[in-house]
Amino acid sequence: MPISLRACNTSIQTIMEFSEFFLTLFILQAIFLHPSIHAAPKNSNLFREYIGAEFNNVRFTDVPINPNVEFHYILSFGIDYTTSASPSPTNGKFNIFWDSDNLGPSQVSSIKSGHSNVKVALSLGGDSVGNGYAYFNPSSVDSWVSNAVSSLTDIIQEYNLDGIDIDYEHFSADPDTFAECIGQLIKTLKGNGVISFASIAPFDDDQVQSHYLALWKSYGQLIDYVNFQFYAYDQGTTVSQFIKYFGEQSSNYAGGKVLASFISDGSGGLSPDDGFFTACNRLKSQQQLYGIFVWSADDSKGEGFRYEKQSQALLAISH
Repeated sequence: MPISLRACNTSIQTIMEFSEFFLTLFILQAIFLHPSIHAAPKNSNLFREYIGAEFNNVRFTDVPINPNVEFHYILSFGIDYTTSASPSPTNGKFNIFWDSDNLGPSQVSSIKSGHSNVKVALSLGGDSVGNGYAYFNPSSVDSWVSNAVSSLTDIIQEYNLDGIDIDYEHFSADPDTFAECIGQLIKTLKGNGVISFASIAPFDDDQVQSHYLALWKSYGQLIDYVNFQFYAYDQGTTVSQFIKYFGEQSSNYAGGKVLASFISDGSGGLSPDDGFFTACNRLKSQQQLYGIFVWSADDSKGEGFRYEKQSQALLAISH
């Protein structure tokens, strides 16, 4: 081979090697450094339950706890409204709207000290307050975040809580404002060491999804769990429909840990009596059962928590 051709081939080979090197480096940077990329989730033994919204004297100790699961109670709710007879928005100054007589700081400390696998979170917002809807209604991003960080830090530290859940369902602000307020709140509370995890609780409604997907797009890397309200789908949902809905929402919240869910009173979605655990076993066989959550302990109390026991037993099996 002539020297000029040999030199040319060598140069081309060198260029290709450098190109492959930089391409590999770029991919590694994208995987390890880009904040919006999530590692693929796998099966988990996480069980979560909302508690305290209905003031029917349910206690932490009423709910059976399987020692072989990770167990989260979620207090419902903290709301940035006044506690007056006609509640009004407070621009991020949160107050307690759960049954704190039965679910107070001493009860939190007691249940956590007695069960090393238990953590307690606080859900923000919810559907209603007083006789009306609870709206996300900030005056501005900066003022809302400042007030929310201050008031929630006080509550979280007083109650020795571990995380927050975002469950606003009605909005007087656009999706981008919601995303900035909630994203900055989670970022600040995590950065200050006040919380160790955060979740969101969307459901299949256009307005709700537009707000939560905007939050996910900008701050998804800070959100540990997606408590998707699958029970907000029609009552009588089938196993195949549930699996389809789960796939759709897993795509919407790509890379997130989307949890399966049911409502205790069977009023919506796929109920335990109609195949919920069949669907969960199918997800588990596909390495997609990232946990189960229930609305709510208040409603389950009258049923003896039988589905909580069944959920935890399923999750506790080696995953």
